[in-house]
Amino acid sequence: MEPRNNVTHFVLLGLTQNPREQKVLFVMFLLFYVLTMVGNLLILMTVTMSKTLNSPMYFFLANLSFMDAIYSSVISPKLIADLFFGKTIISFKFCMIQLFTEHFFGGSEVFLLLAMAYDRYVAICKPLHYLIHMTQCVCVMLLVVSWIGGFIHSVIQLCTVYGLPFCGPNVIDHFMCDMYPLLKLVCIDTYVIGLLVGANGGLICSTLFVLLLISYGVILHSLKNHSQEGRRKALSTCGSHITVVVLFFIPCIFMYARPARTFTIDKSLSVFYTVITPMLNPLVYTLRNSEMTNAMKKLWRKKVISDM
Repeated sequence: MEPRNNVTHFVLLGLTQNPREQKVLFVMFLLFYVLTMVGNLLILMTVTMSKTLNSPMYFFLANLSFMDAIYSSVISPKLIADLFFGKTIISFKFCMIQLFTEHFFGGSEVFLLLAMAYDRYVAICKPLHYLIHMTQCVCVMLLVVSWIGGFIHSVIQLCTVYGLPFCGPNVIDHFMCDMYPLLKLVCIDTYVIGLLVGANGGLICSTLFVLLLISYGVILHSLKNHSQEGRRKALSTCGSHITVVVLFFIPCIFMYARPARTFTIDKSLSVFYTVITPMLNPLVYTLRNSEMTNAMKKLWRKKVISDM
């Protein structure tokens, strides 16, 4: 299906047009991206190499870190390069690739967070049946379903916008290609299309967010039957999950569960869930997880000793 338009590229206005502010933001986002990659790759390496972190929770956490690393790499390098060179042009095809990959990994992460909540529900509410329910086959199946869910979501988003007619205006008031800024440039009425985008993005995020809140509510309610040490450990784990869920879902719901309009706050929220959240996730999980920090220390000591 070929796009029906005469636009070969788009001009991204970015976060600011001030050269001095661009330099400051370049340094800041470069630091954010380095921290994101180091943090997520460190978690991925720790879970892969550690013999103690072999539970389903860490299997999902490693995959979440992988998704965060790729998700951030879809947006941040282009943003950093634009801030450094002042070049804000993106080709139509690369814009579509960025749109697809952004929603693919973002959508997959949404479903993975639901799988992680199910894992915590079984571990805390049905501990005696945990090994029966959360087998390796089940974990892989939940991961595959997450990837498939993200793929279907991104294909719908791409097919929705790819064949639309772009007749001339090619300036996007954003730092990346996303649905609502692109729909502003379309030459036809996009009311129905906006409803489809909202149903595919906003409704899914809102529904899954409610399901996650309900699941964690059930988990927290069940903790009254646990010992004090069990409650402490469960609250620490669930607290990390809830923090990540809120950081990711709230901006996404605001961005997509609404009519197809753009607001001045959109760019700030997009920065939050595409740049800040992937950077914070490793900190949230490592600082509140003693098993993860201990495993990192052991691997570091082992590395130091082997190099001596």
